[in-house]
Amino acid sequence: MKKISTLNRSTLMFPLALVLFEFSVYIANDMIQPGMIVVTKEFGASATWMASAMTAFLLGGALFQWLFGPLSDRIGRRPVMLGGTVFFILACLATLFSNSIESFIVLRVVQGIGLCFISSVGYAVVQEAFEEKAAVKVTALMANVALIAPLIGPVAGAFMIEMWPWRMVFVFIAAVSSVALIGLVMHMPETVLQRKEKLPLMQIWHDYREVFCNRYFLKGALSIPLLAVPLIGWIAMSPLILVSDGHLSVIDYGLWQIPVFACLIAGNLILATQADRWRLGTSVKYALYPIAAGIVVMMVGSVIFKTPYFLVLGISLVSFGEGLSVAVLVRFTLTESAISKGTVAAAMGMVSMLMYGIGIELYKLLYAFAGMIGFALMSAVVALLYWRLSRDVVQRAMAARVTGHGVKQGSAR
Repeated sequence: MKKISTLNRSTLMFPLALVLFEFSVYIANDMIQPGMIVVTKEFGASATWMASAMTAFLLGGALFQWLFGPLSDRIGRRPVMLGGTVFFILACLATLFSNSIESFIVLRVVQGIGLCFISSVGYAVVQEAFEEKAAVKVTALMANVALIAPLIGPVAGAFMIEMWPWRMVFVFIAAVSSVALIGLVMHMPETVLQRKEKLPLMQIWHDYREVFCNRYFLKGALSIPLLAVPLIGWIAMSPLILVSDGHLSVIDYGLWQIPVFACLIAGNLILATQADRWRLGTSVKYALYPIAAGIVVMMVGSVIFKTPYFLVLGISLVSFGEGLSVAVLVRFTLTESAISKGTVAAAMGMVSMLMYGIGIELYKLLYAFAGMIGFALMSAVVALLYWRLSRDVVQRAMAARVTGHGVKQGSAR
């Protein structure tokens, strides 16, 4: 199919439907975070389950990444994406029947499977359907809409839980997902040719082996979650830091999330508006300055002032750098391998979800051991690793685009 280079109302209808589904999946995590105190109290569970619920959600996001990408390469992107949307809606409604913390955690894993369809199928279609700079702009714009979830999710969740039982959060999410399903049915393009033969498991194994043996792909796939881990750790730990230990109200907790995600959105907006002016990859280099400043603020604030508000400021600066970088890194990493984009996107998703889960548990351990200093120290180590890996990825990708030999589009086999 001919790639889309012009963005208008018609060409943006599919990305909008996709991002609405992405919004509903993300908000399934963000809206319930302020309610986790209520959930643990209802089930008689300890407060440590609050962060574990997010880990379970991310675990679900890693479980079937390996399958859905190659499956969509074989039978088509549309049937896998539409089936995944229906599955997520049913998983949200199943929360109405949860009667223990264990069953709730299991459902969090099941709901997290919805993440698999976004990264391994939805974003693969965006990269296949749009030309390179258009794909970067669409990815950045989609990120802005998706980021409304963590921006308004904690506040909306806090207000909703004040008025209704916490299970109504998931009914609301199911309703939003149903609207997204209608949009996907009407506007999602099919970017691969459907094939009737069976899915060859040995071919899947060989494709993944080739993808993961590409060291530049692996560096890019690790850079993306390393860049995002401080924010993910903050989302998971902030109810404990601000509410349980900081004695803020649930509403105040939600309001303190606004600067963090406003900075993330600002970074994405700048990238989307400057993508045509900047050489692709320049924004990743610029982003190192606010990221470094954010780490310094967190370290100084936690050691000297011992107040969580410096963590908020530091994470906000890191998030701004993430907004400037992540869409470009996604594009560089996806085009690093000539293997079909469904498989490459699934490999990226598996690495990301695994890193997020590990990151949350490490943040939880370090915060329990050293408080805010532990949180800041973890962020500093992660930022250093990110800088080392992303430097090689960006240098290679920018050099390859100068010579014209670096963009590997691949095709479904």
